[in-house]
Amino acid sequence: MKLVNFVKNFRRDEDGAVTVDWVVLTAAIVGLGVAVLASVGKSTTALSTKISSNLSTQTVATY
Repeated sequence: MKLVNFVKNFRRDEDGAVTVDWVVLTAAIVGLGVAVLASVGKSTTALSTKISSNLSTQTVATY
């Protein structure tokens, strides 16, 4: 009897399923963030290099 009740309670318990859902959702968000950073990272580096070279050629007037 105890084993049957244990199995019935185990089947009705949904706490583990909610935890798995949160883990999967969090992993998807982190993966999306990494993908965005990977795709934008190279362009950002190239743009910052252009800005740096442009700023280094500018002169500042002193009065």
